[in-house]
Amino acid sequence: MLSALFRHLALMTIFLVPFASASAASLTLAQLTPLLPKGSQVALWVSDVEQNHPQISEQADALLPPASTQKLLTGLAARLYLPSTFRFSTRLVQSGDDIALIFNGDPLLTRKDIRQLLSQLPRRGLDTINNLYLDGHAFAGRTRAPGWPWDILAVCYSAPSTAITLNHNCVQGAIYSQPDSRLTRVHVPDHQPVSIENQARAVSEDEQATRHCGLDLTATAKNTYYFSGCLPHRARPLPLNFAVQTPSTYVKAIVADELARLNVRVKGDIRVARAPSQSRELARHQSAPLTSLLTRMLRDSDNLIADNLLKALGRRYFQQPGSYRNGVAAVKAILQEAGIDLSQAVLVDGSGLSRNNRLSARQLAQVMHYITTHPTLGMTQMLPTAGVDGTLKYRQSIRHAPIKGRLKAKSGSLYGSFNLAGMLEDDSGKQHIVVQLVSHYHPEEDAQPENVPSPITQFEREFYMALIRGQLRRHWPNLTE
Repeated sequence: MLSALFRHLALMTIFLVPFASASAASLTLAQLTPLLPKGSQVALWVSDVEQNHPQISEQADALLPPASTQKLLTGLAARLYLPSTFRFSTRLVQSGDDIALIFNGDPLLTRKDIRQLLSQLPRRGLDTINNLYLDGHAFAGRTRAPGWPWDILAVCYSAPSTAITLNHNCVQGAIYSQPDSRLTRVHVPDHQPVSIENQARAVSEDEQATRHCGLDLTATAKNTYYFSGCLPHRARPLPLNFAVQTPSTYVKAIVADELARLNVRVKGDIRVARAPSQSRELARHQSAPLTSLLTRMLRDSDNLIADNLLKALGRRYFQQPGSYRNGVAAVKAILQEAGIDLSQAVLVDGSGLSRNNRLSARQLAQVMHYITTHPTLGMTQMLPTAGVDGTLKYRQSIRHAPIKGRLKAKSGSLYGSFNLAGMLEDDSGKQHIVVQLVSHYHPEEDAQPENVPSPITQFEREFYMALIRGQLRRHWPNLTE
């Protein structure tokens, strides 16, 4: 272990001389790790693009939570296995006097798209129908993967992965807290078929701290949302994004409303069930193409796209309704055929949201190596660019020169995890594969000096600066406590 004195000196160097590595002759990993809080675990991999020979390999085989860097696996498997013409389809079909909407998991399907499909009914003289089926049999099993934290299931990045998907399985709203009132007010547009019950109080910041009170949100399977706790007085509303808990119930209500708008009468019921086997297609909506879906998934770290693509892979690969389980099996099999061994990896979803997932820096490096050495896949261009776009546009550690524009990578964050996996160009123009997995990161917020970057920001900035300027050495000093 490093001595306490060495740790103190390393921290003081960074605090007093920003970008210290820029002028130093060299920097060691042992000088970087003290920037992180005690107890943090760091796995690093840096290699050449051509052969993927490691230049730096630190705990490269440790299995750590990958968070959203796992989307690289889902994206590569989809790009390798699905045809370039792949699109999610949503179909309107007729069987006698019955109508069905057949969903296949289009993560970007909107209410407008449903309206356009249903508008075919009056155009074809179908002003009265018997039953309307909402068919989501393309996917089966869990709508959320094992290991998804229970306390974030009501927010949109945890929206359930379902074949019957609409409006990203997400509802937008806002909560208002005015200085002259002890009550808060939640607003959701009237056209959204969800229910709100609000008991959250408006308080001062001092009262919030004294009462140890925060804004709490829970939800039920009937898409009812309960607000409780307290919220500090705000001059502006706080934007809210609710994850639809049961998309089929949500879509059923929207379809009923759209049919009423079209003056189409349903004599029977709107049922969530499999469509009649004998039917003819009346209309079809096609999603954005695969490349567009993957670009959005990787740049914006879109969980729903990732998980619905995972299930689509499982469905196609095994010729059965897609699920988390067969989707993961499909990803492992597809990447195994590409020479990427994930037999020791722990995967349970496609997005990386589950805390049960485990990957190593070496495994992620293998995925990045395949992506970079197969440029026809076009996946390098899909990655966010530091300081330019996507999830890396505003990342404090890498948004400024000289790192800005030189790092293309997928980021990933979960509780205590801060990860990156991508490509970095150094001052000589050489490209490097870089993987960073920081786990068990829990800084003492109260001990953080004002106007000083967070420990992870300092670590990442110094690490990538040293790599760009060729100043990072692997050597660890022979120091003891």
